[in-house]
Amino acid sequence: QVQLVESGGGQVEPGESLRLSCGASEFALDYYAIGWFRRAPGKEREGISCVNTYDGSTYLADSVKGRFTISRDVTKNMVYLQMNSLKPEDTAVYYCAADEPDSCRDGAVVVDYEYHNWGQGTQVTVSS
Repeated sequence: QVQLVESGGGQVEPGESLRLSCGASEFALDYYAIGWFRRAPGKEREGISCVNTYDGSTYLADSVKGRFTISRDVTKNMVYLQMNSLKPEDTAVYYCAADEPDSCRDGAVVVDYEYHNWGQGTQVTVSS
């Protein structure tokens, strides 16, 4: 089982940026789908982005497209979610998750039931 750790959350004002990090200390993220999900208060968990570290496929939900970017640093064994132009509705606990590469496919919505290895989550609060 892959142990994932997220970091980088915090409280910011609308329009500001944060970068979330997802790392695995004991496994190389070379053959996985890494997804980013969030759960806002009172809402269901939402899949917002993923990267297939095998073939490079990526996905961004319409709700974050143009503001968020997913990337990977092979040397640091990390996956990042750069979040720009944050809005109050982005307030949520953000999770990264890992599973087989096929869980992230070009053009396919990322769904939580395809992921079975989860981090503990990091809180992002956007408020003035």
